[in-house]
Amino acid sequence: MRRGYEFCTSPSLPWQGIMKSKLLAETSGQRTFVIVLDPGEEAFSSLTAFAGQEEIAGVSLTAIGAFGKATAGWFDFRSKSYRKTPVREQREVLSAIGDIAVDKEDKPTVHIHVMPDLGDGSTRGGHCWRALCGRRWKLPCWNRPATCAAGSVPKSALH
Repeated sequence: MRRGYEFCTSPSLPWQGIMKSKLLAETSGQRTFVIVLDPGEEAFSSLTAFAGQEEIAGVSLTAIGAFGKATAGWFDFRSKSYRKTPVREQREVLSAIGDIAVDKEDKPTVHIHVMPDLGDGSTRGGHCWRALCGRRWKLPCWNRPATCAAGSVPKSALH
């Protein structure tokens, strides 16, 4: 098992070397990591780089922390399209759950649903398109030995 955190290094990304990850366990092909994203990091870019660096084809993840800024949204059944809701200031992430899978070109694709607080005790939840970390995010994630391809599930009546 590795000791300490390793830094994700992608020379093409401006936040190079900020995201930290640690392998916690490895059993029967399943690896358990914890990922730490610091304030100012863009979650999707960081998680995509992590999946590529670790050669991960399928991961389940959860997260806690805070947004600095984000874009979340929900599916409008009438228009059959997503309604996006910007989060323009730091808000607590009460819940985040998702996965990283590979697309048809074998590239990592991040899919997360979030529930931020709105500062008055109310919440809004839905699909997350963009998330800039406001406070440190901690993400435990579990690599699935069998691959799960993004978009491999047949389209439902929602789409």
